[in-house]
Amino acid sequence: MTFANTTDTVRAWVDGWAVSRGTAEPAPRPWGFTIDVGLPHEVARHVLPAADEATVRKIAENTTAPGIWLKTFVAPQSLEAWLPSGWALAGGRCFLMAASLHTGGTAGDVPDGYRLSSWSRAGVTRVLVRAPDGAFAARGQVAVTGDTAVVDQVETDPSHQRRGLGRLVMRTLARTAAQTGATAAVLGATVEGRALYETVGWRVVAPLTAATRVGAADL
Repeated sequence: MTFANTTDTVRAWVDGWAVSRGTAEPAPRPWGFTIDVGLPHEVARHVLPAADEATVRKIAENTTAPGIWLKTFVAPQSLEAWLPSGWALAGGRCFLMAASLHTGGTAGDVPDGYRLSSWSRAGVTRVLVRAPDGAFAARGQVAVTGDTAVVDQVETDPSHQRRGLGRLVMRTLARTAAQTGATAAVLGATVEGRALYETVGWRVVAPLTAATRVGAADL
């Protein structure tokens, strides 16, 4: 399976991300979705698959509480130009990425001394890699929603980078999702993450640009 367009990719990301993070069910809006996240720094997020200046300004100008985020799929300079006072870009430069999933192949060998484990709960599978001394080395998780999946929270400890652990985690998550029935996957990537994901077959679909309503102390 491949996603037909950016809107379909965004919908898959919204659904899977909500499962991965244990948030409220995404609520459909005329312009996209609202997700109640419930964290102090991110109370809720509005996701706009096809953002435009008028819509962004309307949402932003009607939002006064801090901790509300906008997630859009336009270039940072475009979103920044549309934001009213009290809003700022956040999260750095990111990308929406997608990949096809296949049940064949292997995740690769675990480097000598490292240990890989995984467990599943409430529709989410987590992968953990421990260092030879038992310390954290790398992790990631995947949420499967039907025939699509979202890979999330992939991280490698700086002291264990450049040892293939990130690729090991990504391939393990992809195989797990494929074996569960998913045929395509999507994720949100930082600049550093994009470099890793492209080495294991992921492609950029669109820029992923965020903004947040800041508090009075941050203005």
